[in-house]
Amino acid sequence: MGQHQFKTGFLPVSPYAFPMVESMMFGTFLMKQFPTLGLILLPLTPFAVVYGILNSLLGGWGGFAIFFALYLLIVRNESLSHFLRFNTMQALIIGIAVSLISAVLDLLGLLRNLVLPLPLPIVIIFSAIFLGVLVSSIYSIIQATRGRYAEIPVLSEAAYSQTRY
Repeated sequence: MGQHQFKTGFLPVSPYAFPMVESMMFGTFLMKQFPTLGLILLPLTPFAVVYGILNSLLGGWGGFAIFFALYLLIVRNESLSHFLRFNTMQALIIGIAVSLISAVLDLLGLLRNLVLPLPLPIVIIFSAIFLGVLVSSIYSIIQATRGRYAEIPVLSEAAYSQTRY
């Protein structure tokens, strides 16, 4: 859609915490190997706490509740800026990708009964998932902070299709 400049703040970047928190379980190995990575994720602590509380209260459906709250209250609210709605939708799409990957890995039995140390193929898969979410989210946060739309192939197109001007 282009690199329009918009005034930005905390709201357009905060939804990216959702997929980053959801992907943290995939980053356990990397965070143990590279402790400084944990420092980068330190600002996510309040989001992780809220996510955990909601998951506990809703019997594991906290992520689902957050998804629908963001989708219905922000993405579908046309009185809010397109920039905010787009960034929220893009964050939700990244979160959907994490959820779908988690579901597939769970069906394959790769999330159950993990024994440490993890087999190398599992470590590679988990690390790739985590890094993909981390890089796409951080790129989007940087772009949103600069007041620009983060253009990520396929994801941005899907976000644009869900957020009319």
